[in-house]
Amino acid sequence: MFKGSIPALVTPFKDGAVDLDTLKKLVDWHVAQGSSALVPVGTTGESPTLSLREHEQVVEEVVKAAAGRIPVIAGAGANNTLEGIRLIKHAAEVGADAALVVTPYYNKPTARGMIAHYTAMHDCCDLPIVIYNIPGRSVVDMKPATMAELAKLPRIIGVKDATGDLARVAQTRMACGPDFCQLSGEDATAVGFDAMGGVGCISVTANVAPKLCADMQAACLAGDYATALKFQDRLMPLHEAIFMEPGVCGAKYAMSVLGLCSDEVRLPLMPLEDTTKAAIRAALAHAGLLETAAA
Repeated sequence: MFKGSIPALVTPFKDGAVDLDTLKKLVDWHVAQGSSALVPVGTTGESPTLSLREHEQVVEEVVKAAAGRIPVIAGAGANNTLEGIRLIKHAAEVGADAALVVTPYYNKPTARGMIAHYTAMHDCCDLPIVIYNIPGRSVVDMKPATMAELAKLPRIIGVKDATGDLARVAQTRMACGPDFCQLSGEDATAVGFDAMGGVGCISVTANVAPKLCADMQAACLAGDYATALKFQDRLMPLHEAIFMEPGVCGAKYAMSVLGLCSDEVRLPLMPLEDTTKAAIRAALAHAGLLETAAA
C-alpha cells in the first residue's frame, strides 16, 4: 500500500522545453527529503499541455532517476480510453510501480462508462491503478458505490480523493474495505483525511516543502495528531498561497524562490501576479523555508 507524502511532481521547463536535467535533480532531492513516492505527469505535472511523447518521456526519466529508491505512480489519465491504455501500457513497460488514472473529464461519462473505462485500462496490463477522483476539475464524481464495483478488480488498489469531503473517506472505507488505499488529493485537509482513515497525500505543497509534508504524514501514520497539527500550522499559509492561482504556477514560483527550478509554465497558464508572489514568499517565511518574506 502506498502511504505518506507523495509529491505530485512538477514538470520543469527551460525555454519552452522539458528540463530533464532539473527533473532528475528534483527526484534525487525528494528521495533525500523523505517523500514516500512520486507522481509524475499528473495535473501538477502539466499533463494537459504536454505532448503524448513528452508525457511518456517524463515518466521514463522519473522511473530511471528514482531507480527503485521510492515508488513511481505514473500519471496515465485521459478522457479517451484508447489514449489512457497507451499511457498505462507505456508506464508499465518502463517500470513504473502503479498508475494514477483520473476520472474521464469533459465528456461526463455515466457510472457505467467510468466502470468500462477503468476496466479496459485494468485489463490491458498488470499495473496497479489508483483512481483519481476530482469532480471540481473533471465535472464527474465517482461515488463510493461505483468505486466499490471497481475495487473488486484485483489491480484497482485505491483512490486519490480530491473531493474535499472528509465524510467521503468513511463512506469509501465502508464501501471498498479497510485495505483500499485512500490518499488525500487536497493539502489543506490532509490531516483530517488521515484521521478519517486515509494513509497519505498526493501533494502539491510537497513540491516545495517535502520534508515538512513527509514529517506531517509520518506523525499522522503514527497516530500523533498533536505533532501533525504543529506541522499543518506551519504549512497552512503555504497551502493557501500556492492555490491563490493555479497550483502548479504557485508551486513552481515557490520552487524558483528556493532555487529548485524555474517558474516557467505553458499557456494557458500564466506567471503569477505580484500579490500572489508576495503571499507565497510570506508563507515560505512562515514555514521556516525562507529567512524573511522579502528575501
